[in-house]
Amino acid sequence: MAHTNEDHIKLVNGLVEITIDSADGYEAAAKDAESRSFKSLFEARAQERRGIVSDLQGEVRRLGGTPDDDGSILAAAHRVFLNVRDSLTKGDESVVKTVEDGEDHIKAKYEKALQDLDVDPQTRSAIEAAYAKVKAGHDQMRDIKKTQQSH
Repeated sequence: MAHTNEDHIKLVNGLVEITIDSADGYEAAAKDAESRSFKSLFEARAQERRGIVSDLQGEVRRLGGTPDDDGSILAAAHRVFLNVRDSLTKGDESVVKTVEDGEDHIKAKYEKALQDLDVDPQTRSAIEAAYAKVKAGHDQMRDIKKTQQSH
């Protein structure tokens, strides 16, 4: 069954919510990371995620909808990122693992959205562009986690 415009708006707004949760999580991690390099990395990633949110909100507007501007407190990614604070007593290695867990979650949400083949081509293009950035962030955190585990 073909999707309606409302279906497209709902799909993109769902990605807006989880990406806001991700940005919030990175901001929390940046505040509490011990190492300056991790603080900088997390701040940059939070800013990048805010840019993705802005782009996706623009797509919702193009579709005639009202973009979400708030994350979802119930989102699993948000709960994962809240665990950053709990892991701080264990140092940056634990923070990186927690952030990487959140990255796994957001990447999976984008991949699920991309499996929907009945999406407006311009909407799909916006989701693909956002996913490329999300995947790069995920892969970077995965690689950092692997490097830490090998030491």
